[in-house]
This record gives sequence, structure tokens and C-alpha cells, in this order.
Amino acid sequence: MSRVIERRKQYLRLMRQATLEAGHFTVSDIAEATDTPRSTVQDWVNRLIEEGCVVLTGEQRGRHPARYAASSAMPESACRRIFTTIDGDEVEIYHECMSGGCAAFCEFHHARAGGVLRSVRRDGTLLRERALLGRREITVGLDPAPAVGISGVFHEDGYIHQHIRCIGGPAYSLTDMISLAEGVCGVTVHREGRVVEGEVVTRALTYVAIGIDDTDTGTEGATFALALALLLHLAKLDGVMPIGHRVAMLNPGLEERTAGNSCSYIELAVEPDQVPRIEEAAVRFTADEAASPEWGLAVRAGFRVPLDLRAYGRSAREAIVTRDEAEAVAGEFGVRLYGGRGVIGALAAVALIGLPHVVLLDPKQDVLE
Repeated sequence: MSRVIERRKQYLRLMRQATLEAGHFTVSDIAEATDTPRSTVQDWVNRLIEEGCVVLTGEQRGRHPARYAASSAMPESACRRIFTTIDGDEVEIYHECMSGGCAAFCEFHHARAGGVLRSVRRDGTLLRERALLGRREITVGLDPAPAVGISGVFHEDGYIHQHIRCIGGPAYSLTDMISLAEGVCGVTVHREGRVVEGEVVTRALTYVAIGIDDTDTGTEGATFALALALLLHLAKLDGVMPIGHRVAMLNPGLEERTAGNSCSYIELAVEPDQVPRIEEAAVRFTADEAASPEWGLAVRAGFRVPLDLRAYGRSAREAIVTRDEAEAVAGEFGVRLYGGRGVIGALAAVALIGLPHVVLLDPKQDVLE
């Protein structure tokens, strides 16, 4: 097996070198360089094509042999999605990475750098950062200095501009990877010695939270499952970037509960002019798919939660809330309610957005602390 591995390395090294020098290689090129029969080289080329290490760039035509090129073993981009929402003078930045390790690296160094960031938190491979509009200078360098940070965030003509300073690996990400992430409209960079400064441009999207409750019965359905299905459904629509799905516990002593009395909410980033269409689609989907006629939906734009709205969420975890109370609170804070009795819990879900999982799932924890 070790001889096979060494031969594979030898062929790949020669193929990559020929690709760098001439833009392609032929079977004859590699056969001559290794003094190997062409049939043997062709077998290796076919195997490496299957592995994704080599691509066919030109079919054989008459006396002209087929041409191949070695593809890089490096991922095209570790950054899957980068997008932003805005609420007043605050911006939330979402960066989804292929690697939990890379996401943790950015979480650590961005938090250490500070700059315009008010908070940095990570959920698996999704990094979420809250920033104030404006600029605050940062210093990057070798440990103990941060390797990367965000020094400025600006809103111009419907776009968010992030100003980033970095060195080393993060600099490679900024210059070679970030521009390929879904949601990125443009990247410009320049170097100052070892430090790379860049500007990443994304759309200024609207944050939309949709709370859901009472979609199930004692024998059929589950609210968390319908909420997740709704998120997947809306994610397919134009103008939508899905953020995530959360489960929150409400008053466990409520007699009408079907099980433990949990509700759900989903988070979306939506093109501003598409919010009404997405809302209509959410209501239609929930009405069609809910097992219970008491299903409820609450829709609110904006990621900042006023203290009195958060207090409603606490009430729904500690006491019994009426529909009239829910409608009064919804009217005060611009939350739109749809459906039956479930709007009470759906509004509570919207009131609890942004809290960590450990708080959402434990009704004994105070959401106002």
C-alpha cells in the first residue's frame, strides 16, 4: 500500500507541476517523465479524475492527445455564506464556515480584537456577530495580538461594508476565499507589509423572526418539526437567507399543553422588499401543514428586542397569558399575529429571540438577567 501511495504522490506532483508551467499535461508527458508505459499512466489519470484531483480539459482529436489539468487539493472556499442584517444603528453579521474549527478561530480572534463588535457568538459552524455602525481602530499581529478583526462597519445604499484587518491564515481567507462565499457582493484588499486590509460588501437584509406554536395535537404532529419544515420551505424562495431554528420552553404547568409546552421560532435574513411575500408564504404553509386548528404564527422584523417585549416572554414561562394580552403586546411592538390560540406561544417565541440555548430550554432561568 505504501508503494501505491508514493506512486500517487509522484504522479500528482508531476501533473501539478506541468499544469502550473503549461496549463495542462498529456498522458505522454507523464509517461516520458516517469519512464512508465502510457497505459499505466492512463489508468492513474482515470483514477485521479474519479477522485477529483484531475480534470479533462480537452478531448482527443485526431493526432492531438487528450489534455488534462491537475485541480488543487485545497478547498475552493472554506466560507459557505456571509450575509448581514441591519436594525437601526446595529448590524448582525453571519458567517457560515465549512469547519467548526475555523469558525471557533474567528470567534476567538474577532472577540479579542474588539473593534466595532459588541458581541461574538458561535453556533456550530455559524458565527454571529453584532456590530455598531462606525469605525474603531484595531491592531492585529502575532500572539497575543489577534490575527483578525473587524475595524469598521458601514451602511451605504442598501449594502453593508465590513472593514477587516488580518494576517496569516485569515489574510489568505480574505484574499482567496471570502469572495466566493454565497451572499458576498464584492471584496477589495490591499497589503501593508504582512497585514492585509480588506472591505467585504454584502446586502443590508432585514432580519425576520417567525414564532410558531400549537401546530400539533395529543396524537399528531410536532411544532418543532413543522417549524423546521417551514424554515426549509422559505429558504428555497428568492431573496431569503436562512439563519436557524430554535426551540424554547414556556410554562410547563399549563394544563392545555400537548407535551412539555415548547414553542419554536425560525430566523431569516430577507431582502427588504420581499418581507411581505415571505410572510404570506409562511402563513399559507403553516395553515396547510398544521395538525391543530389552534396553530399560531407571530412575525416580527428586527433583531433588537425591547425590554417590555422580552418581559412578555418571561410571563409566558411563568404564568398564564390570555390572547387579549398577547394581541395588546403584539400591537405595541409591531408583531403580526395569525391563527388561533397558538399566537400566545408564538409571540413568546419571538420575544425570546437571541437568548442562548441553555436559557431557552430552561423555563426556570430568568430571560431578563
